[in-house]
Amino acid sequence: MAETNHWEYRLETFGTFWSRVKDEELQATLDQWGEEGWEVISVYLASNGEKVTLIAKRPLTSAARRQRSWPGS
Repeated sequence: MAETNHWEYRLETFGTFWSRVKDEELQATLDQWGEEGWEVISVYLASNGEKVTLIAKRPLTSAARRQRSWPGS
């Protein structure tokens, strides 16, 4: 029987209503997330085009449960 994968998910919005997200900020975030094992699975743009929301996932492991890499942690 195949092993079931368990995932943890991350959602973060960049930019504001008045100011578009900068490419450099988004690139740096994507690079950091990649180093942490996150894979972006979806991108949503706000209707005004100023905000970008990224949704990412990575396999949930014992180590990831103990040491999550959320913003501000």
